[in-house]
Amino acid sequence: MPATVPRVGTALRILAAALLAVTTAPAIAAPAPGGTVALTFDDLPVFGQKTSPADGAAMTTRLLAGLERQHYTATGFVNEAQLAGPDHAQRLRLLQQWLDAGMDLGNHSYSHLSLNAVPVETYIADVARGAHDTGALLAARGRRERWYRYPYLETGKTIAVRHRFESWLAEHGYRVAPVTMESADWRFAAPYDDAVARGDHAEAQRIQSAYFTFTRQIVAWYRQAGRELLGREPAFVFLLHASHLNAASIDDLAAILHDQHLRVVPLDTAMRDPAYRIADTYVGPNGTGWLDRWSLTLHRSLPYASLPTVPKAIIAYDARLEGATDPRAAATS
Repeated sequence: MPATVPRVGTALRILAAALLAVTTAPAIAAPAPGGTVALTFDDLPVFGQKTSPADGAAMTTRLLAGLERQHYTATGFVNEAQLAGPDHAQRLRLLQQWLDAGMDLGNHSYSHLSLNAVPVETYIADVARGAHDTGALLAARGRRERWYRYPYLETGKTIAVRHRFESWLAEHGYRVAPVTMESADWRFAAPYDDAVARGDHAEAQRIQSAYFTFTRQIVAWYRQAGRELLGREPAFVFLLHASHLNAASIDDLAAILHDQHLRVVPLDTAMRDPAYRIADTYVGPNGTGWLDRWSLTLHRSLPYASLPTVPKAIIAYDARLEGATDPRAAATS
């Protein structure tokens, strides 16, 4: 699989069976006025294939221009393995662009390891390595790296492993950046890139249209799921990726969020929601989002029966491309 795949939708369905017989619990907190969502972008500088610095710069410039046009402040999560090589300085400038645009940067580990797949001390070393360049860029601006996003949303198979790692995070001033909304954008991104590379702009537009349709459906589903789980909608944290697809789609995504009555706020603001103080005790083989985790903690179900699914044609297209287009995939999947 690509080095960037958080199998959130899959995990939602995997956990569904375990939640069929759950009981109710008291409401969590009174709703805040208006719906809000924080935008986070994984796998910086560029999602998927390790492209040339020029291609990365084109994507980054377009993505950031869209975010600035919408007056959005987003957080990008970096895999510093992407910076390695003789063109390190050019790739580092892509991260500088994020900071120059007023965005924040967080740690996504150096090489996109899974905590479920390696010893915890190996994982800690990889995360520490992933703070080298990003931490220096932030320090030069009088800031520090504060957020960590788990690759694949996999948080360890045992509570001892998870506690060891998250104790390390706390000791080094990090807070986990959860995910409470995602649109399977990674499924659409590689097919979109492939169609553009082949010059099939009609196909690229069809893929982009399918992406917008699914995003409208899944955003509405997460709002419903939040209401059923908590008695209100939390301030959502939306997982996206730094891809050409999203760079070309910011205005349309903004329209979807506007139609869903969701106002974009910085990650720090969203994380003040009391929902993010709900205990998360989940450990296991599946990477999964925080609504799933809270549903287990609170013994409440989610509306899986109405969960939208990515079109089968997109899944098949992505599967055909998987691994073949990404020279890093074999080493990091």
